[in-house]
Amino acid sequence: MRGVTIRQLQIFAAAAGHLSFARTSEQLHLTQAAVSLQIKQLEELVGLALFERRGRKVHLTEAGEHLLRYAQQILDALKDADAAISALKGLRGGRISVGVVSTAKYFAPALLARFQQRHPGVRVALSVNNREIIVRELERNEIDVAIMGTPPQRIETTAVPFADHPLVVIAPPAHPQACARRIALAALASEHFLVREQGSGTRSSMERFFAERGFVPKIGNVMSSNETIKQAVMAGMGLALISRHTIGLESQTGRLVELDVVGLPLMRRWYVVQRAGRFVSPATAAFVHFVVEAAPGLLAELHPSVAPAKTASVARPGTPRRRAVA
Repeated sequence: MRGVTIRQLQIFAAAAGHLSFARTSEQLHLTQAAVSLQIKQLEELVGLALFERRGRKVHLTEAGEHLLRYAQQILDALKDADAAISALKGLRGGRISVGVVSTAKYFAPALLARFQQRHPGVRVALSVNNREIIVRELERNEIDVAIMGTPPQRIETTAVPFADHPLVVIAPPAHPQACARRIALAALASEHFLVREQGSGTRSSMERFFAERGFVPKIGNVMSSNETIKQAVMAGMGLALISRHTIGLESQTGRLVELDVVGLPLMRRWYVVQRAGRFVSPATAAFVHFVVEAAPGLLAELHPSVAPAKTASVARPGTPRRRAVA
């Protein structure tokens, strides 16, 4: 084991997380052959197989499960060491890994760009995924900070709210109810709704909102991105419940309209989230402070023609195991 390299442990941990060499190669920007070679060399050093194939699926062996625990401890310790050294540099250096749910990608890059203008010595890595993957990255300490809606319940976090996050029903401008007022949910019973995939925060909020009102939507298509949903709505394939922050351009140009549905917008909150109990570097602390300070103004700037959120329902996620900082 003395011949094992940090890179081999990084590749092994990624492969153990994905249980797919193809997805591992995509994440690490390596060829599948390079991933397979590193895993093979690691297995030779260990003296046991780390993965086994059962049918069409790959699983960790018992040796692989043991090694994964120690590999994660080693990689976490190196990350903490890096953060501690960065702390000695203050805000003249350091690195931050930020995970962003896909709905927040419409403002997060601009937010990160402004942070780096203020702190040019800090390097920021950005990961954009659906909610389930971002939560998993927090669990594995693969990211320092997440920008998301409702903080996860299955891990303890420190979550700071920084802006309203309204969800609305969108339709093409030629829709018969485009100009109607106070539309009852029941009036949309015959409509097809285009929805995000399971694991999406928007999908979860939609399902909770409709269930609380006893409304059973007709699900037209399941789509993996907000962009695809917007294009499908514009094409007349159905309606969608989506974040108001994703439709700024389409609203301004008249390509999409927001239906005035009773009980909407569904008000959620944007949070900047950290794993509780982890070392917080000065760069990470500065980023969290910057998000809380700058994000509300940035959102207003990016969506000048979108009306302020009306008083409406607030999503109730239950009582998460987290520390929410007001």
